[in-house]
Amino acid sequence: MQCVLVTPESTLLEAEADFVALTLFDGELGIGPGHAPLIGRLGCGEMRIRQGDKQQRFYIDGGFVEVCDDVVSVLTGRAVAAEKIDRAAAERLLDEARRMSPRTPEQFAQRDRAAAQARAQLRTARSRD
Repeated sequence: MQCVLVTPESTLLEAEADFVALTLFDGELGIGPGHAPLIGRLGCGEMRIRQGDKQQRFYIDGGFVEVCDDVVSVLTGRAVAAEKIDRAAAERLLDEARRMSPRTPEQFAQRDRAAAQARAQLRTARSRD
């Protein structure tokens, strides 16, 4: 099957894949050849693409996935290859989120989202080790 990863800036990946795993907003989705058509909302987390005995990993920050006719199209506002994630920057973001003192529901949501993004980046970076 074909896998395409697109951000507003560029197409980061266009390759054949044996299996794709994605983080949806409500869980994880595994996609193999012949998967039923679907459209899903992505969460922030890891995307894994298996090509034979090789595997690529990316941090994905929301967006959508479409599966149709053995093509997996991932559209996201931000994607970073696991090996390019700046762990120190992600740790700083997590620390900043923890230090926030939210007072409104919007501020609580902002803090929770920032912490979730930082944790997902760190998990993706660690998975490459």
